[in-house]
Amino acid sequence: MLRLGVIGCGYWGPNLVRNFSSIPNATVVAVCDIDPHRLHSIQKEYASVTTTADAASLIARTDIDAVAIATPVSTHFNLALAALRAGKHVLVEKPLTASSDEARRLIDEAAKRKLVLMVDHTFVYSGTVRSVREFISNDYLGDITYYDAVRVNLGLFRHDVNVLWDLAVHDLSIMDYLLAQQPCTVSATGACHAGETENIAYVTVFFENNLIAHVHANWLAPVKIRHTLLGGTLRMIVCNDLEPVEKVKVYDSGIELSEDPDSTRRMRIAYRIGSMWAPPVDDTEALRTEALHFVDCISNGTRPITDGHAGLRVIRILEAATKSIEQQGRPVELDRNGGPS
Repeated sequence: MLRLGVIGCGYWGPNLVRNFSSIPNATVVAVCDIDPHRLHSIQKEYASVTTTADAASLIARTDIDAVAIATPVSTHFNLALAALRAGKHVLVEKPLTASSDEARRLIDEAAKRKLVLMVDHTFVYSGTVRSVREFISNDYLGDITYYDAVRVNLGLFRHDVNVLWDLAVHDLSIMDYLLAQQPCTVSATGACHAGETENIAYVTVFFENNLIAHVHANWLAPVKIRHTLLGGTLRMIVCNDLEPVEKVKVYDSGIELSEDPDSTRRMRIAYRIGSMWAPPVDDTEALRTEALHFVDCISNGTRPITDGHAGLRVIRILEAATKSIEQQGRPVELDRNGGPS
């Protein structure tokens, strides 16, 4: 039985408590938060869970095997490092840390102590994304040519990070999982209309072999949209996780190129409009699947799908995008390790 402590009980922490409390082979022992009202709500719903306002005391407990961290990004590194040094396995809410240097230090610490370090890239564990990954793995789509994602809504405005590090991180983590390729260059633009951080951003990520990805994130949209297009040379996919059914639609459509006999310098484009089908998608809550995976990795000593390295890859893109925004969209090349050069 994995004994878990949860640090942070604001927006996301209660979801972690709920899921880990409901799965086999895991139990939530203690919850930490600086807000007494939040702790009172946890105690009312989970009578066996003890609460504290002191994260250090929770980390030091000998009856806790793992710690889940759902606090502001600026606190992730210190809390995770302390937990690893105390011999605890660690799950950290996205993004893993506020910088790639911090992420590397956590990866090294976890490896040295042979502990599981996992980042909460929740949507990677959704039935929608796992279904698309299966199509890609089976070469059903052909060569992937583009990834295009829109993630917009009205709020929640954050003061500690901009919309890139809050919303776009979801699509960048999905992109990292689906494409399984290292990007070469990142270009981004954004604007701030309230507060001091960008509330709207457009990120373009360039890969080798002419693969391109684009992510649009916005806190200032009148409607909530979660829409992804994935283009392949054989077939294309449209994903909409807000749909009650048919979250994934596969289109047997595309183009075929051939030389124009009237000119050796021009190509003839033939359009192929085929059928559409919507495969069944597992509707298990993504966070529950993720929680089960975390427990399984600890029990079996296996590497998580969203391990520290996955978290680091996403942070490198976020850093490059942030740098590009500061320079009004100038492309930022990634070095051999994937970070901004």
